Amino acid sequence: MSKAPKKLAVLVSGGPAPGINSVIGAATMRAIDAGIDVVGIRDGFKWIMNGDISHVEPLTVEKVSRIHFRGGSFIGIARDNPTKQAEHLENAVTSLLRLNVDKLITIGGDDTAYSAMRVEERANGRIRVVHVPKTIDNDLALPHGIPTFGYNTAKHVGVELVENLMVDAQTTSRWYFVVTMGRSAGHLALGIGKTAGATLTLIPEEFPEEVISLSHIVDILVGAIIKRLATGRRDGVAVLAEGLLARLDPKDLEILDSVERDAHGNIRLAEVSFGEIVKYRVQERLKEFALKTTIIAKNIGYELRCADPIPFDMEYTRDLGFCAAQYLIDGGNAAMVSMQIGHFVPLFFRDILDTETQRTRVRRVDISSEYYRIARAYMLRLDKDDFDDSHELATFAATANVTLEAFREQFEYLLVEDVLYRESSGRFTL
Repeated sequence: MSKAPKKLAVLVSGGPAPGINSVIGAATMRAIDAGIDVVGIRDGFKWIMNGDISHVEPLTVEKVSRIHFRGGSFIGIARDNPTKQAEHLENAVTSLLRLNVDKLITIGGDDTAYSAMRVEERANGRIRVVHVPKTIDNDLALPHGIPTFGYNTAKHVGVELVENLMVDAQTTSRWYFVVTMGRSAGHLALGIGKTAGATLTLIPEEFPEEVISLSHIVDILVGAIIKRLATGRRDGVAVLAEGLLARLDPKDLEILDSVERDAHGNIRLAEVSFGEIVKYRVQERLKEFALKTTIIAKNIGYELRCADPIPFDMEYTRDLGFCAAQYLIDGGNAAMVSMQIGHFVPLFFRDILDTETQRTRVRRVDISSEYYRIARAYMLRLDKDDFDDSHELATFAATANVTLEAFREQFEYLLVEDVLYRESSGRFTL
């Protein structure tokens, strides 16, 4: 009696990102071309970690040949985490073996990469695993500034939304506080804000202290509003990375103790009305200066995750899917896929693990880079030059209905931890 043929399985976990279907399609077609059957594991680890192998989708060329044009995930997605309990991890491995799977492609972010590593370890040679890095946050530690797939599409769609809000802000003389996704890093917020030319963008990386005071964020925004008012403009758009929320002083946000967390223990930041909290505090602070400004808080994130991929991500992800399948076909194992200068380079699990956290390393915005310095120079916010020019500072103080000395006393502290202007002076005048 002949044995059933071994299969390649594809699984998507975490949050959606534009380009997932391109990876699924390309990997499926490459494997089938090599004579290997392919199955899609529906809803990430949700079912197989509980020993349920009924939620499986046989993948064929006919099914996947055109899915690369569309956003979302053809085989669904879920955040269920098989690494929290040994039983769940064992179930995931056993379920794959029961399906005759000996090759697995996981698609996901840093949490999924860790799950992939643990599955490969537990399989102990019975299943070879390769991971395709996905996140609109762009925070996986890929080398040489290589983006994670989905980031460029999310930025593209986000810029269009912020551009519209900028026109609305100017038309109606109001401010928008736009909160973008980015749990651990400010790449998406900075990319959107810089590209759109938003009034200013705040990201967690610019704050050197581990815990960020909400009053610090509020004063940066209030300072920008006053500076804008001094030029006769009552409008503006500030882009805020949601990662700021994760580092706020718990005393400022006691609500976080009761906020729901996902299967990996992360606060569901999108479910916290961070923009509304900041808006309220800014308006209260403005009242101290007898100033009133209309502010609208907006969250953008879910609007970006399942957008149809732009051509860059469509091509990029088809390359990643092809290389993931080819790597497994060639006997590869225990690595994350990367494309570097047009070449496939495996990043082995053992090399991308952070020894302190036992998770894959996180890539944060390099605030010493020219990329950040240029973005920062074009922002409108209180800076070193303002406090060096007594005439300009007097204008801001008059706008805020306080003395020059009082204005300096309340806002000059913002420069103490302003890395950009501590290391270099000068700015662009827009």
